[in-house]
Amino acid sequence: MKWIAISGTWQKVNQDVESDVRREVKNIIAKGDGIVIGGALGVDLFALNEALLNNAGLRIKVCLPVRLPRYAEHYRMRAKEGVITLEQAEYLIEQLEKLYKLNPIAFIENSTNTEINKDTYFERNTKIAELSDELLAFQVNKSEGTQDTIDKARGRGKPVKVFEYTM
Repeated sequence: MKWIAISGTWQKVNQDVESDVRREVKNIIAKGDGIVIGGALGVDLFALNEALLNNAGLRIKVCLPVRLPRYAEHYRMRAKEGVITLEQAEYLIEQLEKLYKLNPIAFIENSTNTEINKDTYFERNTKIAELSDELLAFQVNKSEGTQDTIDKARGRGKPVKVFEYTM
């Protein structure tokens, strides 16, 4: 079994991005492979949801910059700040908790971090690149975080396929 990293933006997505992510995850699952994701909104959430819909909860690895309870707290705080909606935050948390009940060992949490910021997200990207055999990147507007994952995967000699979008 191969582990395919799915990376992409959380901020700006559209139906094309979602359709592409879901199609690729279905193909990965159909081949008997697994996915490695970062557990964020957008591309990560589409991939997680599609894997769960296809009964592939045992073939998911989720890399988080902190422990899951702290991560959920962070998303609820971001909703209160108006960066995302409360519905987005709660849906993401619901999907992550669903996976946790099904497969708690799917989670690779950084237990030493308490803060969630660019540095800890980029540390998470390093872990995603380490744990995967290849990367599918869904990059919107040349997003910096997705580029970081692309660079880290390529730096490790892993095959990378980039889907580029402009919005």
